[in-house]
This record gives sequence, C-alpha cells and structure tokens, in this order.
Amino acid sequence: MEKHVPLLQIKNITKVYNVGDNRLDILKGINLTVEEGEFVAIMGPSGSGKSTLMHILGLLDRPTDGVYEIYGENVLKFNDNQTAFLRSKIIGFVFQQYNLLNKMTAADNVALPMVYSGGKNRKEKSEQLLNEVGLSDRIEHKPTQLSGGQQQRVAIARSLVNDPKIIFADEPTGNLSSKQSNEIMQILTDLNKKGISVILVTHEPDIAKWADRLIMIKDGQVLSDTIQKKKEKVDTKPLKIKKESSHLSIAEFAENFFSAIRAIISNKTRSILTMLGIIIGVASIISMLALGNGAQKALEQQITSMGTNLLYLMPGRISLGGVSGTVARRIYLKDVEALATNTELIKNIDPNVNGSVQVVYGNKNSNTSITGATPAYQYLQNAVPQYGRFFTRSENENLAKVCVIGTTVVKNLFGNENPVGKYIKINRKQFRVIGILPVKGAQGYRDGDDMVIVPLNTAMKRLLGTNYVSSVAVEVQDGKMSETETYLLQTMLERNKLTSEQADAFRIRNMSDMIQMLTSTTQTMTMLLGAVAGISLIVGGIGIMNIMLVSVSERTREIGLRKAIGATRIAVLLQFLIESSVLSLLGGILGVSLGIGISVIVSKVAGWATFISTFSIVLSVGFSAIVGIVFGLWPAKKASELSPIEALRYD
Repeated sequence: MEKHVPLLQIKNITKVYNVGDNRLDILKGINLTVEEGEFVAIMGPSGSGKSTLMHILGLLDRPTDGVYEIYGENVLKFNDNQTAFLRSKIIGFVFQQYNLLNKMTAADNVALPMVYSGGKNRKEKSEQLLNEVGLSDRIEHKPTQLSGGQQQRVAIARSLVNDPKIIFADEPTGNLSSKQSNEIMQILTDLNKKGISVILVTHEPDIAKWADRLIMIKDGQVLSDTIQKKKEKVDTKPLKIKKESSHLSIAEFAENFFSAIRAIISNKTRSILTMLGIIIGVASIISMLALGNGAQKALEQQITSMGTNLLYLMPGRISLGGVSGTVARRIYLKDVEALATNTELIKNIDPNVNGSVQVVYGNKNSNTSITGATPAYQYLQNAVPQYGRFFTRSENENLAKVCVIGTTVVKNLFGNENPVGKYIKINRKQFRVIGILPVKGAQGYRDGDDMVIVPLNTAMKRLLGTNYVSSVAVEVQDGKMSETETYLLQTMLERNKLTSEQADAFRIRNMSDMIQMLTSTTQTMTMLLGAVAGISLIVGGIGIMNIMLVSVSERTREIGLRKAIGATRIAVLLQFLIESSVLSLLGGILGVSLGIGISVIVSKVAGWATFISTFSIVLSVGFSAIVGIVFGLWPAKKASELSPIEALRYD
C-alpha cells in the first residue's frame, strides 16, 4: 500500500526580519498540513503573520527556516524554474488588490499565466472561464471599466486558467460589498466542490464560516485548528515536479513584444524623447557615412576617369656637392620620342607643359591655367569635348592657335553665349575656341574646370617659351605596369648619364597607388566621422537605460504579478530586454529615415556627393539594436531579481 502524501505540509516554519538592530519574529515554528480537496480559512488579527504564512505557502516568499513540502517534495530546495513551474501549474493566486494589468483586457489578463505555462487555445480558455464566473459580457473590457467584484472574478478566472491543484486567496473580499463578497465566496466554494483545494486568509468571521477548516493564528503561532465541516480525505499520488526549461517560447516572445509596444504607446511623449538620442545618433551615422562614401566615390570616379593604367613621369632633383635637391633634371621631347619606341610596354604617350595665363574675350578677362598637350590627352584624361572637337596632330605640328576650354572659363568669359568658333586672347595672342571640355569638378584645392588646353608645340613655342615638358602621361599595356615603371626610370637615367643612386632625378606617379592611398584616406575619414556620430548613439543608450530603470520602478507590481503566475527570472529579464530593444530599434528605423532625408537635402542644396550604402543602414540599425540590449541589460537584470512578494508590496 502506497504511503499517504498530503497536498502540502510545513514543519517548523519561521520568518524573521532584521530591522536595523532589532529582530522581528513574524512566524515562530509553525506546523501545518493541508490535504487535497480541503477548504481552509486562516484567521488572525493584524500583524499575526497570516499573510506572511500565505505568501510562503504560495511560494511568493521564502521562510527563514523550516521545511515546506508539496506532494512530499521539499520545494525550498527548488531552483527558480521549478518554483515558477509550481506557481504556474499547481498554484493559483487570488489577491486582495486583484493585481490586474490595466492595459490588457479581461480575457488577456486571464490568459496571461498560459503564456508562461505554454498552454494552448488561450483565447478560448480565458473566455470560457470568464463565462463561468459570470463575465461573458465583459471579456473585452479593461480593469478600469470593471467594478471591484468584477475585477476579483477576473482574478479568480486567471487563477484557474492553468487548472491548479490549490488556490490561495489573500483577503479576496477585503475591498468588496457584502453582496459581492458572497458571490466571490460562492465561486470559491463551487471550485472546492470540484476538487480544487482552497486556502483563504481573512479577518472576517462571516467569510471564514464558508471554509471546512479554520486555523487561528496570533503572534506568529497557531492558536487553534478547528474542523468546521466534515469532509472525506482524498488519497493522492505524489505529483512529479518538472524541471521546466528557461527557453523563450514563441507565445512568450509575442506577449513580451506586444507588452513592449503597449508600454511605448501608453507613454508616447516619454518614448519619443527616449528614442531621440538613438534617432539623432543613427541619423548622424547615416548622413556622415553618406557624405564620406559620396566623397570617396566622387574621388574614385575622378581618378578613374584619368585612367588606372596611367603612369606620370616627372622631373625630380638630384644632389650636387652634398646639397640635396639643388639640380633639377629636364624631360625633353626627344626623350619622349625615345620612350615611345617601346610599344610592347607603352600603348600611348602624352607629354604636357603647364603654366598660368590671362585669357580675354571682349571686355572680360580671367587668370587661368594652361596645358599644352598632344591629341592623345583627350583619351588619356577622359577629356573628349562635350561640344566642338579636340585639336588634331597636324594642328599640333603646325603650331595652330586653337584651344579647348573648361566650363569655368566659359562661364567667366562667355556667360550663356556659345564659345565654339569664337576667338579669345591668350597672353595677347588670338586663339580660336574649337571645343568645351567635359565637367571635371573640384580636384583638391583647384577647380578642374578652370583651364585651357592648346596644342603642345603651340604652348611651348608661342606661349610659354620652353623647350622641355612638365610631365609625361604614359598609357601602359595591360599587365605591364611594374615593367613599364622600371623601363621609364632606367631609360631616363641612361639618357642623362645618371647612376641608379641618382634615381630621384625623375619621379614616377602610379595612378593605381594614388587611388589606393586616397581611398584608404577617405575610408579612414568616413569611419572617423561615423565613430564621432556613434557617440550620440551611446548617449541615446544611456537615455534608454535611464528610462528602463524608471519603467522597472513603475511596473514593479506588474513584475511581481508575472512572477506570481509563473514567470521565471529569465522570462522577466527577456521581457525588459525585448522592450529596450524594441525602443532602440524603432529609434534606429526612424533615425535611418531621417539620415536618408538629411543626405538627400544636403546633396540637393549644397551639391555635395552623397552615397547611402546598404552596409551603413544595416550597421546603424544593428548598432542601435545592440545599444538597446547592452543598456537595457542592467534594468532587465534588476527586474528579474525582484522577489515576487517584495514586488507585489511595492507602492
């Protein structure tokens, strides 16, 4: 024959509070056994310890010492998950203050424990229970729309939703009229008749009379234990306590997510102000990265337009008599002709001379830069005229006085007039304009469109009076960059009878290296701008942490309720983490929209190049979500560590 195991049994339970240097004994070695199916009333004067005993029995509080067994299991040794399982599956609680969540409907309040127990058909079950307690017409009403008696009925329905073995009712009629009190007691009596054990705490003798058994407590001790009505004992088998996992179910995640949305909506102004830091931070990152990436793309486009397979040969300086950089070497046209003979390495070659000149048209004049070049210039420098044409080889050989001009020169001299075919004076010599160069834009500190290009021979002999060139642009055959660099330098050293130690007599600039260097620089600047903007995200994160701490304080009683109906520590932790993440993520999304708007406005108004990459959007939104998690962790941890009874008592 199996040994009889009571529903619950406590042995030598004590509860002591230390208030300063004073010891306060609330419970003094209480022993109590409750069988399954009993209806027990606990009475006593204020301060007798009856509510404290109720909270210990309901696993909302822990005793200082003693043993507490449910179905023969010492539940004081259980971990958080096991204790939460008991509060969810075996225990139902009815509170004097109802403890309903005001932002949820009656049906949602009733169904809430099923979120943590993993129960299915929550809507149908909650509506069925509300119908059983006479509230079928109040299913979609919120607590503020219900009377005290109706709210207590909702609380009773909530305590039944997970089919508990025992219901603890702490002063369930304390705030109700006599009629409402009788209705509530009748409901509890009917539940007891169905086999559910009921333990009731009250200070009203009329209410205690409903119970089968009356226990009187005074000064933390049991004074009497009286059977008021005879009731047959029910033999039960020990119930196996499950070790529930702490993973977050889909239903629990959905509840926490919508709880976060409700909290945000119910405090719109505070939520917007909290998100403001995140919005500004993300908008700053998006706009700063857009400007940086735009500058990088524009720079790459400008350099690429000049050709990535170009080398520039320029004269350098060599030391003489121990003095560094005293003698400048020259590059002559015959040197260029000699270099151009190696067609295996060199596809095209364009020697240039540069200088400054004054250009005049009518009564307008302007100082600009001039470049003497060969016809190859237009292809090597992506400078094929957008209007008119470039000069020809014969015009170069014949020292023709023709020119192509940049758009800035057009604006300064001609305004809206078409310059092609017109004559301008360059250093007091008449030149015919035959073409307009494509727009280049700013190139560093200089205007790439403020220039005039004339035939090389014309520039050298008619304008600048020089017999050497300033630089030589070399278009390299595919895959021959390194070999061509060596060839150019070696050939020039040999032609000038210089040794390899005097290699600084000539400089070679590789456009690919230049692109890489400038790209690296702009990337560094872009990331620096993004990092500076990211600081405001950190500030926004601090704001979220602050508001979440306020939220924890405001919703302490809600936390206590959730724990009382089966929420584990990890469930409460994740609830507030989800809320802070949702808050931060919403701020991130709004920040992305604002950042894109700012970038578009800056691009239109200031004319700056902007480029919004998918990476910057993902980075910003992801970082904002991480900020929500990191800065929400401490408030969430603080909420999860609250004792259920301390949270429920919080004002």
